[in-house]
Amino acid sequence: MNKQLANLKQRYEAPIKELMRRRIIQWRKQPAIIKIDKPTKIGRARTLGYKAKQAFTVARVRVRRGGLHKPKPSGGRRQKRSGLSKLYVAKSKRLISEERVAKRFPNLEVLNSYWVYEDGVYKWFEVILVDPHHPSIKSDQDINWIIKGTNKKRVHRGLSSAGKKARGLINKKKG
Repeated sequence: MNKQLANLKQRYEAPIKELMRRRIIQWRKQPAIIKIDKPTKIGRARTLGYKAKQAFTVARVRVRRGGLHKPKPSGGRRQKRSGLSKLYVAKSKRLISEERVAKRFPNLEVLNSYWVYEDGVYKWFEVILVDPHHPSIKSDQDINWIIKGTNKKRVHRGLSSAGKKARGLINKKKG
């Protein structure tokens, strides 16, 4: 199914761009974190574990682009020692978006996330959330691992895909 969706994407690339431009105008007016009914990129969401069940929720997150901004020190020193240039955050924007959603919805666990769109000011991500207390999750063999106590607040401990990448565990033992 995902290959078919990829072929459709190539075929209808120009109309999709126009559709996204119209959507972005609405998204900018919406709050930074918003629950949505269904994923924008259904193929991508399904590869990351999304299922059309009651216990699954998707949230769209808007994160501001750019590096780390730090206030300029008031004391006198030469520019080189002011500590303003080449500042980078160890976390990716995707990980930051996952953490913000986990904070907003404390009863849900973050399963995964993916990039949706970006413009000059913002990046939008969609985060897949799961309700670990829902009966349909408990009975599903594919996802019931998330019920265990070891998976509570997994995003804040760097156990999501974006968190593992930030910690350098994705390409472990290679090369």
